[in-house]
Amino acid sequence: MNKIKVTIWNEFRHECKDTEAGAYMRSFYPKGIHAAIAEHIASDELDIRCATLDEPEQGLPESLLQDTEVLLWWGHAAHKEVNDELVDRIQKRVQAGMGLIILHSGHFSKIFKRMMGSSCSLRWRDVGEKERLWCLDPSHPIAKGVPETFTLPHTEMYGEPFAIPDDGKVVYMSWYEGGNVFRSGVCFQRDLGKIFYFSPGHETYPIYHDENVCKVIANAVRWAAPEKIFPERETHEKEPSEKVVSVKPEAKL
Repeated sequence: MNKIKVTIWNEFRHECKDTEAGAYMRSFYPKGIHAAIAEHIASDELDIRCATLDEPEQGLPESLLQDTEVLLWWGHAAHKEVNDELVDRIQKRVQAGMGLIILHSGHFSKIFKRMMGSSCSLRWRDVGEKERLWCLDPSHPIAKGVPETFTLPHTEMYGEPFAIPDDGKVVYMSWYEGGNVFRSGVCFQRDLGKIFYFSPGHETYPIYHDENVCKVIANAVRWAAPEKIFPERETHEKEPSEKVVSVKPEAKL
């Protein structure tokens, strides 16, 4: 069985800083968010690698990107530091078929805004309120084995309006204790690549240790994995597949 080649990219800045947020993150994720996600979604079906912003070539050299079938992306405070050239390469790889899963504040990443063609802005509030997620399509592969509804006791609120295109398939909708609602799990198709945005995952709460959240992410990896990636697609068809009997009209002078 061929394993799905998965790369989990994490900005990995908060965990390394001597701040209150950094202390929280180190208590929940001593090896980083990327390592926690990798541990919780680990499976014999997946070949998981991790990458971070401050590694050479911002963690995604061409050799690794070309060997990735599904890319997970978590970023927050350093979106502007991601090189545009890297965004170009990721976009091209997604359009060729690579799956892309954007997590939490990755909604404001360069690559997600590029793929959406919009600002991806939203309302937010961080008072540690409860979030209840509802599955709008229990038959969707991303919802397999996950309860129809589940609760996160403390989280950051992301609320509508969410400036993303209307062609997305909403799989999860969230309600927050403060009254807001949000499209928290949305699927897109861009050329040959599948994209899933999933909002739970604020850095000062242990959300990536939640069984249901990790199950959704693991399901999304399998859903987004391509059967094949087409890095070079010929768009000029020189010869027709069937015989052409029509006569090209002569130009009238």
